[in-house]
Amino acid sequence: MKILGIGVDIENVKRFRGLDIKSDGRFLNKIYTKSELQYCFSRQNPAQHLAVRFAGKEAAIKALAGIGSKVVPVKDIQILNANNGSPAVKMPKAFANVHIHISLSHCQDKAIAFVIIDRH
Repeated sequence: MKILGIGVDIENVKRFRGLDIKSDGRFLNKIYTKSELQYCFSRQNPAQHLAVRFAGKEAAIKALAGIGSKVVPVKDIQILNANNGSPAVKMPKAFANVHIHISLSHCQDKAIAFVIIDRH
């Protein structure tokens, strides 16, 4: 495996507290996909899940910048859960030749993501 790029991001969960899918929908829909929003708002503490997904998107953008990629719109990066519950990244087809590994973690007030990109 040849590592092509790495990225990390940390977010304050407080920035995402109080966001409401209806009243803040316009803002949220610029960042998250429909399935991401459904997942986050189905959880007991949506702010932690919104924050960690945002951190994942930012970490992926930083890792992509490390390989000379143009900036990818935040909404085009989807953070989802694999069948076993582990996080995964879904990217536009233009990135089919790279593999993106992601690790997410959050606690009450912080959310962090780490991304490694390698070539298949």
